Amino acid sequence: MKLFYQQMLGFFLIIALSIGIIGYSAVHSSSNQAYEQTYSRLEGYAKSLGELAQEDSPVSPSLDENFLNKMQTVMQGEDMSIKFFDLGRNQLYPRTVLRVQLPEWITKKVSQGKIVKIKNDHTNKGPAFSNRDAYTSIIYPWRDSKNKIIGYIWIGARVKNVEYMIDQEKRKLITALGVTMLIAIFLSFLLSFYMTKRIQRLSSATKKIADGDFDVTLQAGQVDEIDDLARNFNAMVKALRRSNDEIAAQEKRREEFMADASHEMRTPLTTINGILEGLQYNAIPKEAIPKSIELMQGETKRLIRLVNENLDYEKIRSNKITLLKTKFKAFEVLNNLVVQMSKKVQEKNDKLVLNCPQDLTIYADKDRFTQIMVNLIQNAIQFTKDGVIKITGKHVEHGAQFSVEDTGIGMSDDQKKFIFDRFYKADVSRAKYGSGESGLGLAIVLSLIRQHGGKIEVESDLNKGSKFIVTLYDEGYERFLKKE
Repeated sequence: MKLFYQQMLGFFLIIALSIGIIGYSAVHSSSNQAYEQTYSRLEGYAKSLGELAQEDSPVSPSLDENFLNKMQTVMQGEDMSIKFFDLGRNQLYPRTVLRVQLPEWITKKVSQGKIVKIKNDHTNKGPAFSNRDAYTSIIYPWRDSKNKIIGYIWIGARVKNVEYMIDQEKRKLITALGVTMLIAIFLSFLLSFYMTKRIQRLSSATKKIADGDFDVTLQAGQVDEIDDLARNFNAMVKALRRSNDEIAAQEKRREEFMADASHEMRTPLTTINGILEGLQYNAIPKEAIPKSIELMQGETKRLIRLVNENLDYEKIRSNKITLLKTKFKAFEVLNNLVVQMSKKVQEKNDKLVLNCPQDLTIYADKDRFTQIMVNLIQNAIQFTKDGVIKITGKHVEHGAQFSVEDTGIGMSDDQKKFIFDRFYKADVSRAKYGSGESGLGLAIVLSLIRQHGGKIEVESDLNKGSKFIVTLYDEGYERFLKKE
C-alpha cells in the first residue's frame, strides 16, 4: 500500500475512532438523560397526585374510586397510566379479575423511603404492568394525611414516547456524525496529500543525487521534522557536492601526475635503453663509453629518487617515521644549504641571501628540518630566474619562524589552494622552469611541519614571486600537530 493511502487510512481511522467514541458517549448520555427526565416527571406527577388525593379525602386518599378514575382520566391525557396497590402488594386499581401483586423487593425498597425506577417493564426482571405496551415507570409510596404509607402508586409513561426523543437525538447525532465523517475523509485526504507530497519531493531530490545532479536544494521551513530532514538533506548535498568537486580535482591531479610521472620516467628509461643498445651493437665509440655509463648512472639515480620520494611521503603521511627532536642552531643548517646550493643559484643567475641570527635556536628533528628547508629553497630556485631568493630566520613567541621568499613566477589564488596536495603542479607550463620530478616536495614539507606541531603559510602573487613561512614551536608549545 502506498504511503498516501496509509497516511489517509491512519488519519481517517483516528478521526473515525474518536467520532465513534464521542458518538457512543453522546447517545448513551442522551438516553440516560431522557430516562432521567421521564423519571423526574413521573415523580412530580406522583407527588402532585398524592397531594390532591389528601385534599380530596384526607382519611383514606387511595380508596376513593371516583377520585382515582378522575386521576386516571387526567393521566391518560398525558399518555400515562397509574395503578394502585395496597399494603398487601395486591392491585386495587384499576380493578382486575387477575391477582396482580408487586414483588416483595419492590415494596421493601419503597417502605425504606426509596423510589423504585423501572426503565422498561417488558425487559425488566420485575413484573410487566401492561401486556401490550412497554412502560417506563416508578413506584411511589401512597401516604395518608399523617404521612403513613397506606399503599403504593405505580405511574408509567409509554417507552415508545421516551425512546421517540432518544431516536430524534440519535438521528441528529447520526446526521452530525455523517457530516463529520465526510469532513474527516476530506481532511485526511488533504493531510495525507500534504505529507506525501513533501516526502515525494525528498524522494525526487534523492533520485537526482543518485543520478549525479548535486545542484538540488529543498525548501525547508521551521515547522516539523520533515523540515529538519530537508535542512539535513541540503547540508548533505552541499557536503556531497564538495566531495564530488574534490574527487574530480583529485582525479584530474592524479591524471596529471600519471602523465608527468610517465614523462619523467620515460626520459631516463629511454636514455638508459638507448645507451644499452648502443653498447650491445658497438655503436658507441670506446672513448664515449665512460661518459655513457656516467649518464646511465645519473638517469638511474634520478629514477631511484623518484621512487624514494614517493616512499618517503607515504611514511611521513602515515606517521611511520620517528622524529628525533633536539635543540640546535638553525644558522648552521641554513648556511650549509646556501653553500651547497650556490652552484644551482649561479646557473639560474639568481642571488641567494641569508638573514638569520647565529644564536637562533630551534627545537626540531635536525635531518627533517634540513629536508624541509631544502625542498622550499629548491622550489624557489626552480621557479626563479635572474631574481633574488631570501632566507630569513627569527625568534617568535615560544618558537622560531623561517621564510623562503623569491621573485619568481608566483601563483594565482586558485593554484595556492592545492599547492600542498600530493602530485600537484600548479601549471604544466612550469616544466620549462624545472618544475620538479614528482610533485611531492611541498606535500612532504606540509606533513613534516605538522608532525613537528608547527604550521606553514603561503603568500604569493602571479608573476611577482612567492613566500613560504614556516613556524616551529619550542618544546611543550607545539599546537598545530594533526594527522592528514
